[in-house]
Amino acid sequence: MELNRNQYFLIGLVCLFIGMQLRTIESYVLNAPASQFVSEKVRLVSRNESPEIMSAVQGDLAAADIPVTTQRTVKPPVWLGWAFISVGVVMVLHSLAMKRPH
Repeated sequence: MELNRNQYFLIGLVCLFIGMQLRTIESYVLNAPASQFVSEKVRLVSRNESPEIMSAVQGDLAAADIPVTTQRTVKPPVWLGWAFISVGVVMVLHSLAMKRPH
């Protein structure tokens, strides 16, 4: 399937708005089920690390084995918002340069 002008424009606007959201909000607080999901995934990734890394972060692993009862806070990096804004602007401008659908 080939994307037309309107689809490029819509995808660009969505990326632009996500980027603006990431730039205006400093951190996101996850609810309990989402926090538990993230903790389980972090625990699975940390178990697959090499032994020398495991010994370096032993305190973090002990904390990961405790069941999550609190909410996690996610702080996205600054560059992520700028990346979404950049991609969104490029896609919107590209859609405006394309030929109109008939």
